[in-house]
Amino acid sequence: MAAAPLTLMMAVPAFAQTSSMASLGGIVPLAVAVGAGGFALVAVTLLRRLLREGREAQRKANEQVAGLRALVDDYENLIGGSRELTIVWPEQPNMPPRFLGQAAAVLPAGRQPQSVLNFNTWLGGGEADRLATLVEKLRLEGRSFSASVTALDGRLVRANGWLAGGGAALRLRPAYAQPDVLSGAVAHASDKASIIAVLRTLGKPAFLRDASDRLVFANAAYLDLCKTLGKPVNPESPAEVLDPSQLQAHLADCRNAGEPTSHRFALGKAGEYEMIEVPVSTGRAGYLSKLAASDTASSENAEPSLTHISGIIDTLATPIAIFNARRELLQFNAAYAALWNLDPKFLTPGLDERAILDKLRTEGMLPNQVDYHTWRSKHLESYTRKAPFEAEPWHLPDGRTIKVITAPAGTQGGVIYVFEDLTERLELESANKAMTNVQRETINALSEAVAVFGTNGRLALSNPRLSALWKLPMNTLGANPHIDQIAEASSQAISDGGKIWRDLKRSIIDLNPTRTDQSGRIERADGRLLDYATTRLPDGQTMMTFLDVTESASYSKVLKERNDALVTADRLKDAFVENVSYELRSPLTNIIGFADLLAGTEGDTLNERQRDYIEYIRASSVTLGVLIDNILDLASVDAGIAELNPELLNVSQLIDKARAGLSATFPEVSGDAINLAVDIDPDLPEFIADGTRIVQVLYNLLSNAARFSPPGGEIRLSVSHRADRMLFIIEDEGPGLTDELRSAILTRLDTPSSGGRLRGAGLGLSIVRTFVNLHGGTISAEQREPRGSRIIVNLPRDSALAGVAE
Repeated sequence: MAAAPLTLMMAVPAFAQTSSMASLGGIVPLAVAVGAGGFALVAVTLLRRLLREGREAQRKANEQVAGLRALVDDYENLIGGSRELTIVWPEQPNMPPRFLGQAAAVLPAGRQPQSVLNFNTWLGGGEADRLATLVEKLRLEGRSFSASVTALDGRLVRANGWLAGGGAALRLRPAYAQPDVLSGAVAHASDKASIIAVLRTLGKPAFLRDASDRLVFANAAYLDLCKTLGKPVNPESPAEVLDPSQLQAHLADCRNAGEPTSHRFALGKAGEYEMIEVPVSTGRAGYLSKLAASDTASSENAEPSLTHISGIIDTLATPIAIFNARRELLQFNAAYAALWNLDPKFLTPGLDERAILDKLRTEGMLPNQVDYHTWRSKHLESYTRKAPFEAEPWHLPDGRTIKVITAPAGTQGGVIYVFEDLTERLELESANKAMTNVQRETINALSEAVAVFGTNGRLALSNPRLSALWKLPMNTLGANPHIDQIAEASSQAISDGGKIWRDLKRSIIDLNPTRTDQSGRIERADGRLLDYATTRLPDGQTMMTFLDVTESASYSKVLKERNDALVTADRLKDAFVENVSYELRSPLTNIIGFADLLAGTEGDTLNERQRDYIEYIRASSVTLGVLIDNILDLASVDAGIAELNPELLNVSQLIDKARAGLSATFPEVSGDAINLAVDIDPDLPEFIADGTRIVQVLYNLLSNAARFSPPGGEIRLSVSHRADRMLFIIEDEGPGLTDELRSAILTRLDTPSSGGRLRGAGLGLSIVRTFVNLHGGTISAEQREPRGSRIIVNLPRDSALAGVAE
């Protein structure tokens, strides 16, 4: 019975399992779907919660970062507003240090904060090395430090170094108790031990006197000063640095004053010091402060300060700047500020020269340099020079050239800079050099020999032609010899050269202000002829020129001889004309007279042939008479005595006279009469000219045409006018216009009668040209087609108004 319930219990699950297998296939998908939906809902809920919490954490983190940044800014502002300078080196080795605070608290005015790490620029040599060693151990070995250093200007500076995380920091600040105010601290010390403790911390020489004015204590700086002055160095019994006379006077003043006193003394090679003593409970305490060069100006025994000449410097137009031994600006003038275009407000006293150079470099006012720092270091070597020095000119980017001269400012050190703008001078020198080169090239190109002598008689300028003309070596002339040396050298090349130069010396070295220029001709022993001239130049020098005229003189001689021959020939010609006018005309008159007499015989005394012979005689006589008249006319024209007799003329009558002369010259003995056609414009204006000359012109032109025309050929004479000009045109049917005929119009040689019936007189066309020119007219020749020539005479209508004479 007991086993029955157990059996039943064991059977029930099996039964249940057996009974639920039928519905298991439909329940599983539903359960999976419900589970997945619930899981997704839970997951979304959790995700939204996480996002909300993340945004809240981000907001709180941003607020914390902003708060930290604000706190950092506050700290930096706090540090920046304090009288100290902090340098922070980050943990990363390649990151530059950060500078926080006021650089002016430690450095002189105008310095950049970065320059504080260059300890030598604001600390003495020993102090700079000591601080550099401490900083090196801080950064490399992690050794923190706290020390006091004395700056070049005498201030006491506290230096604290410590580790900041993985980096390092250095804080520099002026000590709370500066040497200049320690007198108050000494005065308020209550006992001797306290006073000695205060004096021992001073970086300047300090001492303590008892009530009897005896030195009872001296610090290390005071003992070093004693050593410098050659005094005994004994800490137990310090020596006085003053001479007995100075010490006695100083102590007397201190006893009488009963209050702090200050006196200045010159302590030999140690320089100028100010001794300050303050009454204390046990006696008097004091210290010595070294004076700068600018502070010693008021001392009678001190070197005069450069500030005394500030008034003079300001009035100078030359740019000047003065720096002390610490490279600090002491004095400058307006020209210096204008030269570098610097604001005077920037050029404050105490400004470091390197700051000025850096500013000028930034503004492009310094010479372009590949390595600026090396150039600046070389420039700053002027502080170590003991004598004036002129550096290489500075060629600035704006085209200016500046000369820089440096000189020591005094025994205390420093530099005086003097600047000079060479730009204009270099431009003038360049222009002058170019002009000198042009002048030299011009002088060298001259055919004349040129020599310029100074007032001292030495040759200042010459050209190669002088060397060639006087056979002087160029190297001798290039050495600027004296005129006596030139005379000596010339005497060796030319026998009389020395004598010639000694004679010329008087006009060269003559300093009489009223002297005049001279010229003349020199005939040398070697046969050369030289024209010379001496000219006084505006600057007092004398220029001498020589021109070789040997050949031109020979030509002149030949021309003179030829001219004399021409003059003789002209006289012979005049004599010939006179003989012709008398010796030929008188017999010719007789011949013409007898020929006319025979021709006028009545009856049958002469047969036909005899009459022809008489006509030939008459025609030849007329031709000969015309020839004589032409010769006389040409002679009168050449002599310049030919004159015109203008009168109102009748053109028809002029032509009839010319025709009559033509008939007499060409008689109709052969039965071939001249075929002359005349065409006169009926509207001719009044014609005023010399009738005799016009008849000669027409006769010669018509006879020339008849001479070259074939038998029976027509000769045409046309007369017309054009404006105020009269035109006479002669046309023929001859062989045409030849070169000989064309040239005959322009010369006195008539062409032969090539192809003509008679030979010309030789002067016909020359007479025509001469008389036409006397009337102010022109003559021209043209070729006719198909044959023949045309001669055109163009005359003014009124020759009296023309007023032309050859």
